[in-house]
Amino acid sequence: MSSTTATLSAKNPFFRQVEEVKTNKSDINALILDYLTIAGYPNAAAKFSTEANLSPQQPSTSIQSRQQIQTFIHRGDIESAIHALNDLDPSILDKDESLHFALLRLQLVELIRKSRPSGDIEPALEFAQTQLGPKAPRTPQFLEDLEKTMSLLVFDHDSLDPSLAALLQPGLRREVADQVNKAILESQRQRRDAAIRHLVQMRAWSEEVVRKGTKKDLPARIDLGLDGDDVENNYESMITT
Repeated sequence: MSSTTATLSAKNPFFRQVEEVKTNKSDINALILDYLTIAGYPNAAAKFSTEANLSPQQPSTSIQSRQQIQTFIHRGDIESAIHALNDLDPSILDKDESLHFALLRLQLVELIRKSRPSGDIEPALEFAQTQLGPKAPRTPQFLEDLEKTMSLLVFDHDSLDPSLAALLQPGLRREVADQVNKAILESQRQRRDAAIRHLVQMRAWSEEVVRKGTKKDLPARIDLGLDGDDVENNYESMITT
């Protein structure tokens, strides 16, 4: 328990009640394994399931396939990601036009990024015309996204509007990688999100209900306890056996 929490627990009975709750270690380990599996960490999931004496939630090959595709996206190799995704399950992009467009748009961003040093924008223009141009008119959002992306060819990347600069930041790769991961999980009839995400959402909802609908004496601020004040930032700290 951190010094801040210790101070607060002396002031408000809520924290003392929380400390008295004993969480089953096997439940915590199951949550950790679930996160490693859903997020796509095959090696960590395999090692953790062995050390925590839990059965794997998915075959390692399945997790590895998702991880490989996400790795391609994080590296900016969108063409390889699309090929790998189609090899895994070609129906995913056939059924999800928005996801397909998001991947193609990200591929265009990467082509524009590569064109800056040489000034050769022909590959980016050709890709936009052949791959994205026919799809963009289908929805206003597609058209808006394409127009915004094409603006990267016009303006200096060192002085972009924040909305345009965001297209060149790692956040867009992470967003698309997360969308792809969830689409794969859904196609395999798995949950799209780790269980811990739902628990955090439920906890936030419960706190809001109690604050608005009752007169319970709650602290002004209740941390999630995920700041790691007393936890070593390494793999061993995740084992609670």
